[in-house]
Amino acid sequence: MKDNEIRRLEDQLRRGFEGEAWHGPALMELLADVTVEEAAARPVPAAHTIWELTLHIASTYGLVNRRLRGNHEPLTPEQDWPPQPDEPTSREWLVALNGLRSAHQDLRRAVAEFDAARLDQPLGPEPPYPAYQQFIGLTQHDCYHGGQIALLKKTLRKGT
Repeated sequence: MKDNEIRRLEDQLRRGFEGEAWHGPALMELLADVTVEEAAARPVPAAHTIWELTLHIASTYGLVNRRLRGNHEPLTPEQDWPPQPDEPTSREWLVALNGLRSAHQDLRRAVAEFDAARLDQPLGPEPPYPAYQQFIGLTQHDCYHGGQIALLKKTLRKGT
């Protein structure tokens, strides 16, 4: 029964990232047509850019992957919210998107291989959240930041 839960978790991670999500556009569907200019723009002065959100999401995947490997160090503020380049280029934006894809693939592979008998156990002493909560929390995290990306895109494209 719990093996089925691992498959469902991995499927939800995939849907929220790649497509066929119940809630609407998945993360990569939202990012697919974002230009380097849009990614780096800050239409809401106190908000993060699409680029910063992309880097942050990748960092969060990396954090859970680290926990799965036994490293329970928290992210530093700069690791949690890496800065976008001062002079952004299309090549750097592609590197950011590829980094996001790679971090997500690594995470899904690790979840698919996770021992289902351990889903109710914390991944380590800190934080004390069970593995299941951390895995499903990543889908919630994707939806939350995906909504921010959708709003930023709408704000940037209001004239089109």
